[in-house]
Amino acid sequence: MHDDATQVDLTGGYYDSGDNVKFGLPLAFTVTMLAWSVVEHERPLAAAGELRNALPAVRWGADETLYVQVGDGDSDHSCWQRPEDMDTPRTSYSVDASRPGSDVAGETAAALAAASVAFRPLDPGYSAMLLGHAEQLFRFAKNHRGLYQNSVPGAAKFYPSSGDEDELIWAAVWLFIATGGEDYKAFIAGDGNVGGAQTSFSWDNKFVGAQALVAKLILQGKLPDAGNAAAMKNHLEEFLCGVLEHNSNDGRLSPGGVLWLEPWNNLQYVTSAAFVLAAHSDHLQAAAGAGASLRCGGATLPPSQLLAFARSQADYILGANPERMSYMVGYGARFPEQVHHRGASVPSIKSSPGKITCKGGFGYYSRDAPNPNVIVGAIVGGPDGSDRYDDSRRNYQQTEPSTVTVAPIVGVLARLSQQN
Repeated sequence: MHDDATQVDLTGGYYDSGDNVKFGLPLAFTVTMLAWSVVEHERPLAAAGELRNALPAVRWGADETLYVQVGDGDSDHSCWQRPEDMDTPRTSYSVDASRPGSDVAGETAAALAAASVAFRPLDPGYSAMLLGHAEQLFRFAKNHRGLYQNSVPGAAKFYPSSGDEDELIWAAVWLFIATGGEDYKAFIAGDGNVGGAQTSFSWDNKFVGAQALVAKLILQGKLPDAGNAAAMKNHLEEFLCGVLEHNSNDGRLSPGGVLWLEPWNNLQYVTSAAFVLAAHSDHLQAAAGAGASLRCGGATLPPSQLLAFARSQADYILGANPERMSYMVGYGARFPEQVHHRGASVPSIKSSPGKITCKGGFGYYSRDAPNPNVIVGAIVGGPDGSDRYDDSRRNYQQTEPSTVTVAPIVGVLARLSQQN
């Protein structure tokens, strides 16, 4: 990757959270999960009139050229400005062979492959273009291994990558789904790291997502229930059993009933786990009908139990919690008002057209008052392990929203909109 000083139009993509930087690793994961939501739940999205919103959201992220970061985290975080007034450096960092980033290249390959599957029924030409780029990126990632944080100055401070093997197997699975190619099947069967049993699914750890897709392919008869594929299916089941069988005494479930893993943006792990639970519930049901089940030790859990737990997590996020607070902004009678987000907390350029300087925006940041702009649909980091939530802009661990949190819940809510 390199610091690119050329003038390139990098319109598209998303700011990942409450800042004004486009960080490529969470951005690509966001697009993958949005696309997976469409692939899994196209019918309920269409029935609700939301497919016309979901596909453009995928396209907005998938259209961007692979520049893996736009902006500088340190200078951006020293300012509090709405995007229209930004005067911080917009340095861009792209991938090249001498400074590799196989983790972010692999994740982007997964995103484009998933998007190609999502768009295939309605826009086959665009789908084919995305797939071509996905295959190129996957080859690049395999041939030029190296973590992006060793190439991009400061990346490790904000979104450090724990490795690239999860992105490579995740991309290979999506490319196998998109193409049926024997080379991707061989990668899954032999070359890829299957990941082992995991405790979370997130922007930095995609093994659970890859395992869930492989389990679906086995249930569909598209992959053999043997070797690496069987191991991935078993690891997925271990993850799901771990989610479903814990209790409030082991620290993995809050007293109010939400999954609890981390104090910083815990709800990202909740929405991604709920997505996988809902998806695997459907995969089991489709493969084995009324006899489908998940075996957890001596217990046999029907698909309905997986879906019920996913529903409980969505209900918690939307207000069925001890705070009686919807953690999705703009939904329900009570929701976070001091979201840690620059654009939401600073008056809009329509109401206050004068420039708000880098430091001038901190006056809005420090006010103990609701944001002037409601960032409808965002999901904040969420409450602590005791279900307590402090609605203060300064409390960024709980009040900052993120695209990696909201993307998975698109699929969860689409699934829950169905009757069963």
